[in-house]
Amino acid sequence: MDERQALSSFAALSQETRLAIVRALVVAGPEGLAAGVIAERMGVSATNVSFHLKELERSGLISQRRESRSIIYSASYESLADLVKFLMEDCCAGHPAIRENVEKSEGCCSPAGEVAGA
Repeated sequence: MDERQALSSFAALSQETRLAIVRALVVAGPEGLAAGVIAERMGVSATNVSFHLKELERSGLISQRRESRSIIYSASYESLADLVKFLMEDCCAGHPAIRENVEKSEGCCSPAGEVAGA
């Protein structure tokens, strides 16, 4: 990920509703969520959520697909991983403890049924 793309991603995530949408889509998994469901969960109007979804899609953090009459939105895990890698790229220069702490953290990325750090 280049700096321009990272800035676009950070700009998209710097708004409370958009950050909440991305987090909800990450939890929803590859199946994603319909725009109406997202609006309901966020407590915003369909017009408002549409604006936020467009910004997130423009930044590459989410994608959409049509299923029947619904538009389903999903997190772009590859783009999110690239953003994390961008942040971590230079973090350890002289500070290996930072990466060590990240690798030891009990994050969400353990395979199902596996306990992080086990």
